[in-house]
Amino acid sequence: MAKPKKTIVFTGGGTAGHVVVNLALIPEFLSEGWEVHYIGSYQGIERELIEPIKGVTYHGISTGKLRRYFDRENFKDPFRVLKGTLQSYRLLKKIRPQVVFSKGGFVAVPVVTASKLCRIPALIHESDLTPGLANKLAAPFARKVLVTFPETRNDFPKDKAEWIGAVIRDDLFKGDREVGYRLCECTNSKPVMLVMGGSTGSEKINSVVRKNLDSLLDSFHIIHICGKGKVARNFRRYGYAQFEYVTDELKDLLAITDLVVSRAGANSIYEFLALKKPMLLIPLSREASRGDQILNARSFEKQGFARVLEEEELTEERFVSEIHKLFEQKDEIIQKMKQSGQSQQAKEKVIQLIKTEAGK
Repeated sequence: MAKPKKTIVFTGGGTAGHVVVNLALIPEFLSEGWEVHYIGSYQGIERELIEPIKGVTYHGISTGKLRRYFDRENFKDPFRVLKGTLQSYRLLKKIRPQVVFSKGGFVAVPVVTASKLCRIPALIHESDLTPGLANKLAAPFARKVLVTFPETRNDFPKDKAEWIGAVIRDDLFKGDREVGYRLCECTNSKPVMLVMGGSTGSEKINSVVRKNLDSLLDSFHIIHICGKGKVARNFRRYGYAQFEYVTDELKDLLAITDLVVSRAGANSIYEFLALKKPMLLIPLSREASRGDQILNARSFEKQGFARVLEEEELTEERFVSEIHKLFEQKDEIIQKMKQSGQSQQAKEKVIQLIKTEAGK
């Protein structure tokens, strides 16, 4: 007699950082014959990233944005979250999964809350050094909270928090250098610098790169992931390749990358660490965030994996200077990265924890 098929619901969204761990895990469950569902927002980036995956059923729900500042929309959001919780409850009752896995973001709060009401075990993953507001709100309803940084365990109840490390996508290690050069329409005549400002792009980073483009191209080929609607059509140079956003192509671009300029979201910087890519990190400022990226960046700087340039200090001269200092130090940084012990064990740990909860 055949075993009944297991079912899992993934959730998480708002930014790509709240989806990439799910992208790493989903193929493993599909390959083992699990029925996989995803609950996200109606129009968020999670829908764009998840819907193309064959074998995954996507469900959109109402969500609120968990703001830390005054906004009139704050008065409407509790009702949106309540609606999303009711929608999630109905979906979970219909899907009847054995387990829910949440990567966080505001869309995950209604789903994890509903999982508790349905008596379905939920596991939450927190990537950053300090937990996001969504995960703080969802944690009381979850069975376990899995963290990337060991220090983060102190922010959650001891009986729930478990340190597992960084979950890295396997496909990032399978890049093709020839495809990477072809995508960029360049050769291996110069080192390659990859610039990315998060899933939506950064106007400040985009601007400082373009203002210094000619001088930077003297030393580097540049891959610039600009963000949706932020490609500058008038900036066409040999050795300068612009992309709005990349998914499958990222592995090939990283295969030819020598150094990275990036925001400091935990998922991304741990991926660069695993791939041994020296980084110049420009974290989101405290004015634009809760300061989590600054803490992530300083942690990596302290360990010798990166240089850090905060937004308030981001000038054209300082930016170019930091790029050249990073390149001069790249061999030393790579050596420290090799000694870090970064491995793929975290993903296997998460998969086993999910299966354990599903089997109870």
